[in-house]
Amino acid sequence: MRLVMLGGSGSGRGTQSQLLCDALKTPWISSGELLRLAIASRSSLGKTVAASVKQGELVPDEVMIELVSQRLSQPDAADGWMLDGYPCTAFQAEELSFLLDRINQKLDWAIWLDVPREVLVQRSMERSRSDDTPEAIQRRIDLLYERTVPILDYYDYRGRLVKVNGAQPIDSVQQDIRQAIGADS
Repeated sequence: MRLVMLGGSGSGRGTQSQLLCDALKTPWISSGELLRLAIASRSSLGKTVAASVKQGELVPDEVMIELVSQRLSQPDAADGWMLDGYPCTAFQAEELSFLLDRINQKLDWAIWLDVPREVLVQRSMERSRSDDTPEAIQRRIDLLYERTVPILDYYDYRGRLVKVNGAQPIDSVQQDIRQAIGADS
């Protein structure tokens, strides 16, 4: 299965993605991990990523598209994958569709973890990661509503959107996801 997990910082994307990937035996491709690896590389691409992440801004589309393209071209992603946190904009969603056409793959589902703003803030603050300052958290949530929420229409129009209440207990969210995508065995 080829899946996209969408939701704000603190929505449970990573947790739900990992659980689902373990169950489906599918590679988990986290945009956050791709960004952290790029930053750790200290390449010019990594420096571009670092500046955006530090300010709580979205990484430029062309950079994210390149990182995802490189990752999807690896052998372990040939038969399925879970993208966690990508795409974040309508442009990225379209570019992902173009990329998948080029490599003869198709997206099965885009899964939206619907979590209220106040829960996103609370969960993000509890994580205590170095890039989770109050200002960066607020900026990420603002960007979620400005840029990411509009792509729900993109996937809904194509019949590929699954909406799940992400404010439930972890097991309930996972069960709802599996049921919605037909992987509840």
